[in-house]
Amino acid sequence: MNQPLFKQLEFIRQQTIKAVEGISESTLDIVPKGFNNNLRWNLGHIYLVQEKFAFYFSGETVQLPESFERWFGRGTKPADWEGELPSLDTLLAMLAEQPKRIEHTLIGRLDEPVKDSYTTGSGLTISTIGEFLNYTLYHEGLHFNSINLIKRFAN
Repeated sequence: MNQPLFKQLEFIRQQTIKAVEGISESTLDIVPKGFNNNLRWNLGHIYLVQEKFAFYFSGETVQLPESFERWFGRGTKPADWEGELPSLDTLLAMLAEQPKRIEHTLIGRLDEPVKDSYTTGSGLTISTIGEFLNYTLYHEGLHFNSINLIKRFAN
């Protein structure tokens, strides 16, 4: 049962990457009217959440640049950003590498319970590594939709 989940993680991530390849750095930072965030925020947020849900909750080493939580955490927004943000190329490289690292680290451990379960904002409690990874598929899909909407309105 491990392999299909890892294939889905990789497939969905590739769709996210394809959706923003070739976008200019300036377009990456447009926050269209009616939106709270931009493309850069969505990409960083996808990476941050998947990193925490895959590695933090499974007790593994998290690879998060120092400012990611401050820039891309829940409730953050580009209007509050300070410092040098990661470029599109940097974000895409991080996003491309992450599913491979997840598979390498967590294969064979999907049924393993995590130390602390987590309840999502919509009330779903997740308590195994596999449940966390499955939830990230939904999460990334939500932000994939946001990315496509932002692209449409940023032009």
